[in-house]
Amino acid sequence: MDSKYNSLFTSWKIGNVEIKNRIVMTSMGGTSLFGWMEPAKFDKEAAKFLLERAKNNVGLILPGIAPVKNPMMGGWLYSNKKMYKDLKVYMDEFHKTGAKLFVQLTAGFGRSMALNPLMEKCSTNKLLGGLMKPIFNMNWINGAPSVTPNRWTEKVMTHPLTQKQIKQLIDAFAKTAKLCKDAGVDGIEVHAVHEGYLLDQFTLKYANLRSDEYGGNFENRYRFPVEIVKAIKEVCGKDFPVSLRYSVVSKTKGFGKGALPIEGDNYTEVGRDMEESIKAANYLIDAGYDMLNCDNGTYDAWYWAHPPGYMGRNCNLKEVSELKKHVSVPVVCAGNMDADASSLAIEKGYIDAMGVARQFLVDPAWVTKLKEGKEKDIHPCIECHNGCFNMCHYKGVPNDQSLNDALHMARCALNPETMQSKKYFIKKAKKIKKVAVVGGGIGGMESAITLAKRGHNVTLFEKTNELGGVFILAAAPSFKASDRRLISWYKDELKKYPNIEIKLNTEVKCGCELLKEFNDVIIATGSKANTLKLAGSERVIEACKFLAGDMKKAGNNPIIIGGGLTGCEIAYELCLLGKKPTIIEMKNDLIAAKGVCLANSSYLRDYFEYAKTPVYLETSVKSITKDGVVVVDKSGKEFEIKGDEVISSIGYKPMPLNKKSGRIHLVGDCYSVGNLRTVIWRSWDVCMKI
Repeated sequence: MDSKYNSLFTSWKIGNVEIKNRIVMTSMGGTSLFGWMEPAKFDKEAAKFLLERAKNNVGLILPGIAPVKNPMMGGWLYSNKKMYKDLKVYMDEFHKTGAKLFVQLTAGFGRSMALNPLMEKCSTNKLLGGLMKPIFNMNWINGAPSVTPNRWTEKVMTHPLTQKQIKQLIDAFAKTAKLCKDAGVDGIEVHAVHEGYLLDQFTLKYANLRSDEYGGNFENRYRFPVEIVKAIKEVCGKDFPVSLRYSVVSKTKGFGKGALPIEGDNYTEVGRDMEESIKAANYLIDAGYDMLNCDNGTYDAWYWAHPPGYMGRNCNLKEVSELKKHVSVPVVCAGNMDADASSLAIEKGYIDAMGVARQFLVDPAWVTKLKEGKEKDIHPCIECHNGCFNMCHYKGVPNDQSLNDALHMARCALNPETMQSKKYFIKKAKKIKKVAVVGGGIGGMESAITLAKRGHNVTLFEKTNELGGVFILAAAPSFKASDRRLISWYKDELKKYPNIEIKLNTEVKCGCELLKEFNDVIIATGSKANTLKLAGSERVIEACKFLAGDMKKAGNNPIIIGGGLTGCEIAYELCLLGKKPTIIEMKNDLIAAKGVCLANSSYLRDYFEYAKTPVYLETSVKSITKDGVVVVDKSGKEFEIKGDEVISSIGYKPMPLNKKSGRIHLVGDCYSVGNLRTVIWRSWDVCMKI
């Protein structure tokens, strides 16, 4: 191991509990030991997931969030006693790894609950709400400090929780914590005065408008989390450690408006600022909390707690380090943390431990690899949220997420085995085959590696002199360092398998004689861009071609046709380069599509608002001129937008070399245009059957 990481592997204490190193796997929705969005049970898939990470040298593991009252069916978490007997058996096995485990409990979501269209209807239609009450009790699900708008839909307002409901929740924390302690759990984490969830909403002035003992002044707003820790300590003992998930600064301008990590984004904090945070942290510590597990943000500024690549690395370290100066308990910092910065911050006493979440989804053994000096082998997270947290929202549409995704979170776009071990796994092939893979993009490389792991002999054909395909262009912007690391990881990984032969500068055409010698053929030839068929379209630069060039040489006023993710990321990069782009989009919002997490999309929307980037929604392009474009808005008004080059980002269509047949299989965008998740999971769907 490189000596610069030494401080990561020193021991520390939370209360009287000693943790063997300074690496904390923070909670992720879907990895709860008690199931997710279903009646409480001991979740064997989550247990397997957590145990594998514990065996790979993690110091402290925090399973996924567990509501003390379940949103689905409404049962109390303490009611299933058998679940805790199963937990006791598991904890005995877990402790053999030397890791420690704190169960994270939450009072609920309040206005942050990601309501889907059905839940929206249950909230707005009394008859339907009554019929669905045994499944979705919206009076509890929408329970909050006060009447405030739901983050995901303007049609739904929250209901103020009664004092009786608050007392029931506090009692549930105590009962559940005692059962966890008796089962051998090392501690409890209370979720939280964090991220704008229910407990945090009670503490924040803009979300708590109550006039009773749970609202108004500072002590009243923080009363709920104080009473929870006191109740836990009363039944579990003062030495039983209780951590608090804590947002240091809310970074929030108002409902649905976050503050950007930009010095010029001057704003008035409506939530918790640093001054209040220091006061609140000490008040909560005095009440009994033994650790603060920190980042920043609320659901209104969600990109602070779930940072996309646009946020940069270690984005919460500044505020967490400042808080550390003023408190007496250990402080963990999470939020795109990297090992280099974390180790140095621990060494200097700025923080006590490094909090990491999504990297554990893509690579369960990354800590072991770091410890063994194999950093290049670490499969990098690219902060995409496509598999783990793809709750998306755009104008007029609540959480536009499939039911399957809502029920099965904490999966990984890059690693299908994560939380899906019964569906995706490597099994040696009964019959070794010769398999050709045509196309060296992500789909082709993933297929080659998966097939090689199963024992097949693979020849990978790529028509250019470099592997990576169109993802090379997707990784071109300056903020895509993680994407570029992923391409490097694939290239290094391919070299590990002697049963993979790579042939660059080799174009394979439809019906090629070369393919006849193979038992099976995987076609991964990607897609081609949709083209504009308008007057002047010969002046348009397609998005990929633009990304392949020197973007610094673009004019000062480029026009982007298409406000999807690719178009918006191009516009964002141009802004970073000092240009003044304009975006034209036919839909009523930017990035109005499934699969893109609100944390990612809201950052770009907020950034363009901050940068005063002209955005024309519900607007179509009529023609391209030498001076710009002529457009038509939703009212039928026609007008000209002047600019330099015109960049087209209007989507793609599959470009398969061959049609799917018995021995020919399609993978990636040539099968169906999507994202890395659809490409990689489809690759496994195909390769597991060959």
